[in-house]
Amino acid sequence: MTNIVVTFAADTEQREILTKIFDPSGRVIFLSDLPDEDRVRELSEADVLFSWSPTREIRAEEFAKITKVKMLQLLSAGADHVPFSQLPSSLVVACNAGAYAEPMGEHILAMILALTKNLLDRHNKLKGGIFDQSNVNRRLQGSSCAILGFGGAGKAAARILRCFRVRIYAINTTGKTNESIEFIGTIKDLDHVLQLADIIVIALPLTNATRGLIGSRELALMKDNAILVNVARGQIISEAALYQKLKTCPNFMAAIDAWWNEPDQPNMSHAEFRTNYPFLDLPNVLGSPHNSGIVPGTLSEGIKHAAANIRRFTKNERISGIVKPSDYQ
Repeated sequence: MTNIVVTFAADTEQREILTKIFDPSGRVIFLSDLPDEDRVRELSEADVLFSWSPTREIRAEEFAKITKVKMLQLLSAGADHVPFSQLPSSLVVACNAGAYAEPMGEHILAMILALTKNLLDRHNKLKGGIFDQSNVNRRLQGSSCAILGFGGAGKAAARILRCFRVRIYAINTTGKTNESIEFIGTIKDLDHVLQLADIIVIALPLTNATRGLIGSRELALMKDNAILVNVARGQIISEAALYQKLKTCPNFMAAIDAWWNEPDQPNMSHAEFRTNYPFLDLPNVLGSPHNSGIVPGTLSEGIKHAAANIRRFTKNERISGIVKPSDYQ
């Protein structure tokens, strides 16, 4: 029987989902229920850890006891918060790739349309008594979109945007895709797609290769009236460079869902939202609180998606979302 230790605090519905999925082949243990002496024993005997944020859920002194575990399955789509150096080198780590793709695709479209039609500015002018019907909207149809990170969320966004006859120029790790799009390349093609795009969507994981990927040089390659959407991680973009671009190019717009300093973010020492620059004072910025994938039932669906991956692992079947520690350490 496979010992599956769930390290995050699951609610009643989520516990029922997991128990049902793994019964009778798996024994599901909820770490938050256990007294101290049992926590260490269960962690030392675990075959699989199912975690959201390992460093928040597992105590520092407990990591040394995790020696037999074969798989760490994440509830999150990203793996940049995993303490790889504290885990066995033989461990297979899988992120929850694609679990939140569909709602994220909708959110990306919503932010693009809001900025394309400049809805926030028009709304605020109406509140101030200004009825400016002559202000021309931009058209989404026929535009081009560069999608950096053509995984679950990127593909979901592309499928929706194709309904508007938007041309898609995508980048992934292999330079290959089965999707019907205009261009697929790798990071080597970054300059090419940035220069072509009316819209740039960032849906990349935060790794050593993508941290700071978009700086002053890359922003300068973008069109002066481009729309930049980030639903990935703030640290992929230079905060200072983006603010400068937005400040000096009023026709350039940004929709920011993923921020540089978020409340209770792993590896951050503060619990409040803050920015180092006043982005939200700019008229060409639209923000949301990193909730692009959060809709009713989203965590339950994410748990089902991750649990299916664990089941495949226990059956020696192909699993998804495997990450390389060397990409993060």
